[in-house]
Amino acid sequence: MIIFKTARDLQQYLDKTRGGETMTDQRTGAGFVPTMGALHDGHLSLLKSSGSENAVTVCSIFVNPAQFNDPKDFEKYPSTLEQDIYKLETIGCDVLFLPSVKEIYPNGIGERKDYDLGYLDTILEGKFRPGHFYGVCMAVERLLAIVLPDILYLGQKDFQQCMIIKRLIQLMGLEKRIQTKICPILREKDGLAMSSRNMRLKGEQRAKATSLYEALVFLKENLNKGSILDLKNEAVKILEQKKFKTDYVEIADVKTLWPINEWDSRTNIVGLVAAYIDGVRLIDNMVLN
Repeated sequence: MIIFKTARDLQQYLDKTRGGETMTDQRTGAGFVPTMGALHDGHLSLLKSSGSENAVTVCSIFVNPAQFNDPKDFEKYPSTLEQDIYKLETIGCDVLFLPSVKEIYPNGIGERKDYDLGYLDTILEGKFRPGHFYGVCMAVERLLAIVLPDILYLGQKDFQQCMIIKRLIQLMGLEKRIQTKICPILREKDGLAMSSRNMRLKGEQRAKATSLYEALVFLKENLNKGSILDLKNEAVKILEQKKFKTDYVEIADVKTLWPINEWDSRTNIVGLVAAYIDGVRLIDNMVLN
């Protein structure tokens, strides 16, 4: 695995790869998995998918300060770089991009950019974390411009963020150049969705964290045609019983993410949840039908 810290060096390498100088088999193109480190099996599954489909796989690790609403949350975000590098080498990742903040934001992080994200920035995560998705877009736009991948691999756990990034690719005029693949959520044996934030869960916190999964399973198993408001309220109670502070339990159209309170039994829908356990914010989702 080759590690690059500057955009220039990475781009020179990728240009050679796309020119065929480093290809070893019939695979072509570059796959890209952007991360903030603290890698787990969910990340690795994305990288393995890329490795099976592309001549070169690039993983980036960049903890993006622009997307954190709470500076304390940014400070507490887990950093496990040595272990991350070992995991990437073990699965045969080709390239690791480790940019500095200055490399991603050459004009400084204070230079904010507006993105036409529409209603997606006003609901769910957009509502409870104002400005978060603009910070995501700032970093991802720069990373995509540097790597210019053929296929971008994202995890379904960040359901709304996946839709935001697809919108960003459209705004960049790259929807015909970059294919986006959304890969399934990987879960622990007890159902907890794999997440870097899980490293902050200790003892009783970790045991209670499965309540998000339990709430989603409850939605799925009790879904009926008609009003679903009571169903969401019952799911909130599941979380409150375990002392969670709930931001939202929502049911939305899979294609648009627009929340619904009446279901016609034909529309494909997804359950989404975000809640705090002792200051650690967790999110999860599940396609319900």
